[in-house]
Amino acid sequence: MGLINAKEMLEDANRGRYAIGHFNLNNMESVRAFLLAAEEVRSPIILAVSGGTAKYMGGYRTISHMVEDFIQYLKITVPVALHVDHGTYEEALEGIRQGFTSVMFDGSSLPIERNLQLTKEVLELAEAHGISVEAEVGGIGGEEDGKISMGERANPEHCKMMADLGVDFLAAGIGNIHGKYPQDWEGLDFDLLVRIKKQVGHLPLVLHGGSGIPEDQIRKAIELGVNKINVNTECQIAFTEATRKYFEEGKDLASRGFAPRAMLAPGLEATRRLCIRKMELFGSVGRA
Repeated sequence: MGLINAKEMLEDANRGRYAIGHFNLNNMESVRAFLLAAEEVRSPIILAVSGGTAKYMGGYRTISHMVEDFIQYLKITVPVALHVDHGTYEEALEGIRQGFTSVMFDGSSLPIERNLQLTKEVLELAEAHGISVEAEVGGIGGEEDGKISMGERANPEHCKMMADLGVDFLAAGIGNIHGKYPQDWEGLDFDLLVRIKKQVGHLPLVLHGGSGIPEDQIRKAIELGVNKINVNTECQIAFTEATRKYFEEGKDLASRGFAPRAMLAPGLEATRRLCIRKMELFGSVGRA
């Protein structure tokens, strides 16, 4: 199966009251790890690329070709969407041009009127190519590609305005943040989530900053209408910890342990295992 857009898989998740994992790519090892995990447990998956990762990995075109080739090479048969994460207007359009099947235009830092206007333009271009679109209302806190935000709560009325444009899924700030959660984090605002869901109806909602949120809160968010959960930080930490252990145990000094493939293999495996645990938590296992 080749790349598909995310609309149908999220509509299925909405009906089935589970969530699809969105996992951010960081290098070639992460591509393999996520695809192998999804295939093993028969789960749909969304592979996501931030603007910073696109620059690091050679641009959107390079990444889309790489992912498509890996799908064929690894004989992946589960649904896979390739998604632009937190894209600027220009990045969203570049993703559309370069083979991505889903894009997020993040206009949450703009006045709502401008956010709506640009989202509508992206939506019109994406629909012409069969590409799904995510929008955002209410900033997500934390750090993303060097940009730091304390986040803000989404306005439910603004969420309805965005939903009425016809976007395929919507990210709405409910106290979630990117990166590691501080010890004094107050948790997700479920009352706000309920109010947002009433405004947007069956539109799938997206929970950014899915790394580090307690499992009981993840389950409750899914029960209340979240159908896409973004995970990145936990995968990066798992990769780093496994790679550090490899060097601490001196495995790079044995035989050909200095080969990059050997050094990075533990990180790939740790990422694959974590991805599976998240899919189990989200309820997407066996849904492909």
